[in-house]
Amino acid sequence: MMTFRPLLALPLIAALTACGGTVERFGSGAPVVDQTLPRVSSRYSSLEVRQVSLPSYAASDEIASRDAGGAITTNKSTLWADEPARAMTLELSRYLGQITGAQVAAEPWPFLDRAAAIVDVRIEDMVADADGSFHITGQYYVAPDSGYGGRSGLFSLSQPIVGDGAGAIAAARAAATRALAEQIARGGLR
Repeated sequence: MMTFRPLLALPLIAALTACGGTVERFGSGAPVVDQTLPRVSSRYSSLEVRQVSLPSYAASDEIASRDAGGAITTNKSTLWADEPARAMTLELSRYLGQITGAQVAAEPWPFLDRAAAIVDVRIEDMVADADGSFHITGQYYVAPDSGYGGRSGLFSLSQPIVGDGAGAIAAARAAATRALAEQIARGGLR
């Protein structure tokens, strides 16, 4: 009978892991209070932000880019630091809270009372483009708890990718998310 010896397997596991190459993960930075954000008053005292809906290539851990011919490609060794839909939802929640001063949280709503409105963002395109910009397009919806007075709007935002590599793409994604929060606050929350 063969017995498994975990200590003998460790060097083999370490050797196999080393052969896989280095994987780099990139995030959009640590959450900070941004004093440069505009202040926009919200008609809602509290907002629940639903998980952002992304196209399949953008929902992947791999950072996507579009070449001049329109092909979207990814690199298995450069990954987002967090699951993209979760990261964008949390960023959007933070920005909306800072911009409006409302109580804002990502779903599931963590408080006992219900949110006064739900913000739902559906992204159709989110990619680092060959023109040196990070693009996001889609639609947002604001649904009040009362059921009346809902709003929606289209967005098409581009932010320059300043520098090279995945870190520059991550910074441009954060800037695009901030611009989206400002657009939602002005167009859907006033």
